[in-house]
Amino acid sequence: MEASLGTTLTALARAAVATGFEPEPAAAEDLVANLAGPEASAPLAEPAATFVTLEREGELRGCIGSLTPQRPLAADVVRNARAAARDPRLPPVSREELPDLSITVALISPSEPLAVDSFAGLIDRLRPGTDGLTLVGQRRRATFLPSVWKALAEPERFVAALLRKGGWPRSLWTADLRRAVWPEGLIAECYTTESFTA
Repeated sequence: MEASLGTTLTALARAAVATGFEPEPAAAEDLVANLAGPEASAPLAEPAATFVTLEREGELRGCIGSLTPQRPLAADVVRNARAAARDPRLPPVSREELPDLSITVALISPSEPLAVDSFAGLIDRLRPGTDGLTLVGQRRRATFLPSVWKALAEPERFVAALLRKGGWPRSLWTADLRRAVWPEGLIAECYTTESFTA
């Protein structure tokens, strides 16, 4: 993807957060009309899945996204940027924080199921720094973007932290994962991202 479109996506996310404080926030189409030239309009209208991450001085302020394309790229970025500013896990972003926010828009590739039936197999298949991972099963679902590898560089720690995030039993994510029993019905999927930060 062209860098110019990446610049447009991060500008769109920033505008979405900024206008989200207004009584009637601007629609995605209006923000696109103000920010994007004609060459960017076509890709912005294509269905896409994105995550938007907000950070301030290295601290996470919000991260919300979608793993499957459900709406046009521009609308997905606007929705996720505004939702990230009100990430329920963190205090809401304030208008005063806007100038100091670092905004990352990650385009999510289609997920691929991993044909694994053991944690050892999963750990051996993962590509640190490249793969995002989603675990689904037992009415639970959790995902880590590839950017999480920066904080959890070892595959065992990466998977254990994701199990913890998803609410799987403590006995599972505190165990020696390579020897842990694979829960019945657990599905692992991986994906990649193309990220832009501004």
